[in-house]
Amino acid sequence: MAFSLLAERCFSRDYAQARQRFLDAARARAAHIESFPLEVRGAAGEELSTDIALIRPSGARGLLILTSATHGMEGFCGSGCQLQLLGDEALLARAADAKVALLLIHALNPYGFSWLSRTNEDNIDLNRNAQPFDVALPENPGYAELHPLLVPPSWPPSEQNRQAIADYIAEHGLIRYRDAVSRGQYTHPDGIFYGGAARSQSLRTLEHVLRTHAAEFPDIGWIDYHTGLGPCGHGEKIYTGGRDMTAVARAQRWWGGDVTVPFAGTASSADITGLIGGLLPAACPEARIATMALEYGTVPFEPMVDALRGDVWLRAHPDASPALAQQIRQTSRDTFHSEHDLWKGLLLGQSRLAIHQALCGLAAEAEQA
Repeated sequence: MAFSLLAERCFSRDYAQARQRFLDAARARAAHIESFPLEVRGAAGEELSTDIALIRPSGARGLLILTSATHGMEGFCGSGCQLQLLGDEALLARAADAKVALLLIHALNPYGFSWLSRTNEDNIDLNRNAQPFDVALPENPGYAELHPLLVPPSWPPSEQNRQAIADYIAEHGLIRYRDAVSRGQYTHPDGIFYGGAARSQSLRTLEHVLRTHAAEFPDIGWIDYHTGLGPCGHGEKIYTGGRDMTAVARAQRWWGGDVTVPFAGTASSADITGLIGGLLPAACPEARIATMALEYGTVPFEPMVDALRGDVWLRAHPDASPALAQQIRQTSRDTFHSEHDLWKGLLLGQSRLAIHQALCGLAAEAEQA
């Protein structure tokens, strides 16, 4: 019964409720709050905004960043974990004792959170968008080959379409299919995992927040909350920094040897470029950094991709029937979020442990400096 009440307090029914709860909880902690609204509106006509809360104890030497809704509808999870922290007296006291400031960035992609989409108002995947757009962008010929199959002319897809994708997987293997589909692509704006042609407003906001509130700290940790990949309820700890083995070692020292590394082939994620974590070294060039995504599993990869396919199809067909649009959005929500209390409990427990580990890591870095 006690946990059910905690889950009810932390996990919101929609973006608007999650935002209000976050702002109320941050004000109760006397946090410094800033809001960065979008010009577009939400699914219910509500204002959309990325909101930040900074809790800074006296003499803070380290900073822990927690981000939610990088992938829109995955924000039910990240927002829930942020709300849990804001209500956790013991963990907040531990942060103050460790002289660690907390920077909570709520709903980096508020559009996707509200509209139950993984991407933003321009169909951009923010975690493929942190690219230097003044140079050649990464190529993904595998995606170009699959795009006509992934974005079919009608929804639901025909049996011929599903069979063609199954034939591709049978010929090339699931790993190659996963990499071609999810590594990110910059050639099909109407496709899935599209990284954009320029820096999105949300990432410009994030860069501003990092330069303004993080640059002065010598030691920074970052947990970015995600859902989708891996066994249901398991929080895979995925390293999200650059190809720097010193930074990998630091992340594994803080969070454990089971931190996986995409470029080493040990993660459930493809080897992606354009991750939001790549913004931190430029914004805070003098800082010692440890970054990871906490990726909570939901469903197998193939139905997850199906949900994303439905989402991009719906964007291209705004005249779809209300019943079909609702069905597609509900499938997206159910794919990236579970209403089961056990799943929610696993999320909150693993998040609390990861935050505690980060606080210990930041305290240790400060002592060794």
